[in-house]
Amino acid sequence: MQNRVGKAPQRLKAAVAAMALAAASFGAHAATAPSVIKIGTLYASTGPFAVASQGQYEGLKFWADAVNQQGGVFVKAYGKKIPVKLVAYDDQSSTSTATTLYNQLITQDKVDILVADFGSVLTSVAVPLAAEHHMLLIDPTGSGANFFTKKTDYLADVSIPSSTVWPIPLANFLLQQKIKRVAIVYDGNDFDASQAETLKSVLGKSGVKPVYYHAVPTSESNYTVLLHTVKASNPQAVLEFGYPANDIAFLRALSQSGLHFDMTFTIFPGQLLALMEKNVGADGLAYTYTYPTPPLVKYAKVSYGMNTDDFVKAFEAAQHKAPTFLDSAGYNTGLVMQHMLDMSPKFSQKSFHRALLDMSGKTTTLLGPFKINENGAQLGQPFPVAQMVPEGKGLKVVVVYPAEHATGKPVYPAPKR
Repeated sequence: MQNRVGKAPQRLKAAVAAMALAAASFGAHAATAPSVIKIGTLYASTGPFAVASQGQYEGLKFWADAVNQQGGVFVKAYGKKIPVKLVAYDDQSSTSTATTLYNQLITQDKVDILVADFGSVLTSVAVPLAAEHHMLLIDPTGSGANFFTKKTDYLADVSIPSSTVWPIPLANFLLQQKIKRVAIVYDGNDFDASQAETLKSVLGKSGVKPVYYHAVPTSESNYTVLLHTVKASNPQAVLEFGYPANDIAFLRALSQSGLHFDMTFTIFPGQLLALMEKNVGADGLAYTYTYPTPPLVKYAKVSYGMNTDDFVKAFEAAQHKAPTFLDSAGYNTGLVMQHMLDMSPKFSQKSFHRALLDMSGKTTTLLGPFKINENGAQLGQPFPVAQMVPEGKGLKVVVVYPAEHATGKPVYPAPKR
């Protein structure tokens, strides 16, 4: 009996100590938890990247507004919901301006999470800055291959595949169609050049060597002479890898030249179809090919956030317009950060990165499977191949490859218009 009595005060002391420790821990969390989670990002109101950049930013804002209406995001490190605040500046599509503003977000605004602007060009200056300051860079759409050459704790490509894997389905489609004479025109930046190199490599493994392979400046706007040179190589397929302004200039020049190719491919009609239709016209896009992206490709079964159709409905209700892929990418970036915060046991950059790696291969969103490697490259969310077919006064996007996403068969060779 004496032993039992003697142990009771010891148990009581242990329980009191545990309660005190828990209370101290809670008090520390309560004292250090920020009132808002500051998310720093850039957008471009002018310049060649403006349309895509603003779409990405609109999608991110849509996410932020939605979570704040629910009290914020759940932050595991603090055990509660905290509102988010976007701290955003206009880089005007300038890498020098972007460099200054990324630095301001990190050193002066001291944001908790850093998100890159649209695309590889405007992301390129953020990658070394983030690494220098030991800050994880959330990279929505900067997919240039040179970002992902070594292991890092400070980079994660979250809403678009690494550009080195984009053209693999396209190459396989060309081989399936037994197309052997391929002409490739690409911008001399890492985003486009890495796609051209991957395409050439995959085709080469099957004995197909491009009949024309040529780089142009990213600022290129006149393709007339080049198109005639391409025609002289007698290709069965012509593929142009560029940014939206390049695609527009290329397709306009092709439409005005009177030339015809059995297959023509460009990147951005599948991301910004309304913009491309406005600037090129339905006739100029008819029977050309592209990478179709969500919401043109839909993911019904997701493990986190809204599926593609539900996102489209919610976005249209809030913004009174249909979302583009870039809107979807911005929203998806928010989702990924939200899941990162509700999984990360510590409120630190390395813990955030560890949480992203833990999500990898286990998470599916409206953009498809989320899968990153230790270099930060996105390997999920693959892009199929689609053809734009005339329907009434507009265009119907028909997914032609691979079979699991296909909604129709390709019209090849393309009819003359």
